[in-house]
Amino acid sequence: MSSTANGKNGTWRNWGGNVSARPAREVTPASVDELAAAVRRAAEDGLKVKAVGSGHSFTSIAATDGVLIRPQLLTGIRSIDRESMTVTVEAGTPLKRLNVALAREGLSLTNMGDIMEQTVSGATSTGTHGTGRDSGSIAAQIKGLELVTADGSVLTCSEKENPEVFAAARLGLGALGLVTAITFAVEPVFLLTAREEPMPFDRVLSDFEELWAENEHFEFYWFPHTGSTNTKRNNRSAGPEKPVPQLKSWIEDEFLSNGVFQVANWVGRAVPATIPAIAQISSKALSARTYTDIPYKVFTSPRRVRFVEMEYAVPRAAVVETLRELKTMVDRSGLRVSFPVEVRTAPADDITLSTASGRDSAYIAVHMFRGTPYQRYFTSAERIFTAHEGRPHWGKIHTRDAEYFSRVYPRFGEFTALRDRLDPDRLFQNDYLRRVLGA
Repeated sequence: MSSTANGKNGTWRNWGGNVSARPAREVTPASVDELAAAVRRAAEDGLKVKAVGSGHSFTSIAATDGVLIRPQLLTGIRSIDRESMTVTVEAGTPLKRLNVALAREGLSLTNMGDIMEQTVSGATSTGTHGTGRDSGSIAAQIKGLELVTADGSVLTCSEKENPEVFAAARLGLGALGLVTAITFAVEPVFLLTAREEPMPFDRVLSDFEELWAENEHFEFYWFPHTGSTNTKRNNRSAGPEKPVPQLKSWIEDEFLSNGVFQVANWVGRAVPATIPAIAQISSKALSARTYTDIPYKVFTSPRRVRFVEMEYAVPRAAVVETLRELKTMVDRSGLRVSFPVEVRTAPADDITLSTASGRDSAYIAVHMFRGTPYQRYFTSAERIFTAHEGRPHWGKIHTRDAEYFSRVYPRFGEFTALRDRLDPDRLFQNDYLRRVLGA
């Protein structure tokens, strides 16, 4: 399902289909040395350089008309250190492969996002996250990084080595260098019990603090045009393992969540007036269920229905008010929204440009079916999010610029100063970085 396959005439497209680029050339390095050589050669030829993962970002963060680096040969686990409980993995490794390989070794990441198609470097460089009361984003689990900088040299960083680079490069937007390897903290594989159940929207909001405090991982989906949500609570379990039976899993995760949902969205796109009725049915399609499995099988699920997405992190204390405003806006707007709104949380972290940098955060994600006009909905939602000093996900649609980010990120200047030092000639620049970081 990867979107990185070339279209006609060397055009690259992202998964959501809303971004395309025509690079001057593409390079698929098989080693860090080859990657460094490609960077030096690009600089000599006066071309910009960008690395692209699996194209799961909805922004043009990876687009370039210069040299496009494809990391698919830089994959696999380099080493496992069972004493320090870390694993070092090549930057182009898909999260799916990492999760499966770790499970075979009896290991796991502490927390992960809700899909695993992305590469480890693409996911961390854009701030991909799941939900967690105490455990943060994928980038927050990084213990060490290796990157090729603009002069073609290889720089390693950690809390002890080049700590100021480490603070920023864990979520570096591709602006500081090309990540070649990542060292993650891991732990012995454990079991999670997931409890999924419908709950009225008003009850989720009135009990939000409690639901957040009582669960290691709480999230919910609200279906616009309804007063219904689907909640999901994941907590560690002593077992026994009790996975969703295969047929049930296929019916609920493939047939209903992907197959029927796809058809419902086709109908909604063709006849928008049907969307509220479809939403009522969708919100009731999935019944309550409880299952216990290893982390990646609980945290992640397949997402085959293509969409575009905007997501903002607001201070956790503001999430209930923000959601009430969002619901009022949708109810009054005459908009027809066929995709649920996803709500998750993360604890504050110490990464310079992390959406949870320095503050406990809640994430609100709005989606529209691919090929449906999304501008009016996203613009109205963005107005609400920014009124709460929201920080947009770096890989999802937003209209913010450097001036805005300098207000909502206290350490924004720290990041841009480091970029001036590591990439003074802006070898890794593109239109998106020019907008979000300033020239």
